[in-house]
Amino acid sequence: MAKTLAKPATAGFEEKNDMLVQVAPNPGKGIEVELTSSPVIKQYGKHIVALIEKIAKDAGFSDVKFQVIDKGAWDYTIEARVVAALERGMQA
Repeated sequence: MAKTLAKPATAGFEEKNDMLVQVAPNPGKGIEVELTSSPVIKQYGKHIVALIEKIAKDAGFSDVKFQVIDKGAWDYTIEARVVAALERGMQA
């Protein structure tokens, strides 16, 4: 059984080497990722989107809309921000 979000939530900051992740319920539409990343989108945009989708699926989510503003975050930061936003969105 897939996990669902109870409410929109955020994690992270718009600071160098970080990212702001906003999540919202996306019933019946699957996982959608809107990525804004001025420093690295051409080189790493596809990787970042795929990583976010994988983290969400591995955590058991299937219908989540992500709005992400990346400022050059490393993979471990991306994972921490995505997981934190999802957990905050589950809390009632």
